[in-house]
Amino acid sequence: MKNRFRLYRRHNGGVFYAHNSETGKQESLGTKDRAEATSLLNARNESVRQPQLNLQIAKAYLAGTDSGVATRTWQNALDAIVETKTGSTQDRWRRAAKEKALDLIRDHVIIETQAEQLLACLKAGTVSTNVHLRKLHNFCISMNWLPWPLIPKRLWPEVRYQPKRAITIEEHQLIIEREKNPERRNFYELCWHLGGSQSDIANLKAEDVDWPNQTIAYARQKTGSLAMIHFGEDIEAILRRLPATGSLFPYLQSVRSGDRATEFKQRCEGLGITGVSLHSYRYAWAERAKQCG
Repeated sequence: MKNRFRLYRRHNGGVFYAHNSETGKQESLGTKDRAEATSLLNARNESVRQPQLNLQIAKAYLAGTDSGVATRTWQNALDAIVETKTGSTQDRWRRAAKEKALDLIRDHVIIETQAEQLLACLKAGTVSTNVHLRKLHNFCISMNWLPWPLIPKRLWPEVRYQPKRAITIEEHQLIIEREKNPERRNFYELCWHLGGSQSDIANLKAEDVDWPNQTIAYARQKTGSLAMIHFGEDIEAILRRLPATGSLFPYLQSVRSGDRATEFKQRCEGLGITGVSLHSYRYAWAERAKQCG
């Protein structure tokens, strides 16, 4: 194994220095005696050699059951975790995998990564980085790609989300009154009355409506579980304005959830409404449901 430090001095009779071959930096050893300087240099090389040797031994043992341990990078792990997801969750992971903060470890071999490198990613990133990097780290442990946690669970920085709240009826009415696009206006109306996720509402079809029994039934995009909601006159009036066959919201169904969220945010900003998103419709519905018991 190549030594990291080598000995040199700038002129005869001068102080000896240790040159770091990895960083290119030099540091004085504080002595003009060659024997003493050599001892100090050997101590430095040994201090970095032993951890490296331990890592090589660990990799040799792990390679017996996992041939990819010496080359598997965090990007490989990201690709693998994306493949395990479906629907909107997979879309979120694809976006998360492109976060710039992850560039700090993206091409690093997982088994050679230090905790400090993960902490640097967290410092450079956002709440999303914290959430997804934590899940990625745990995924690697579960897959036995990491033999031990790099950061113990209790030492992960706390995830601090922005305050979330429900949209009020007054705010909703302002948005509806300002919205000139019929499809979006009807979409926001159904979000208010049904309280479903924006993806579920946007993907509703006319065939999901059971008019005789006055119910709407659909499979949730995220989980595939069945949701069934009875509707009254207010929802019926909205449904009557929508297509009788096929998608109820042809345009909104065709765009990404992030695009729908951005369009909604733009409308809120134009009205001076802050602190809400399309998800706030779910909070509003839940609050009304709780009040009704």
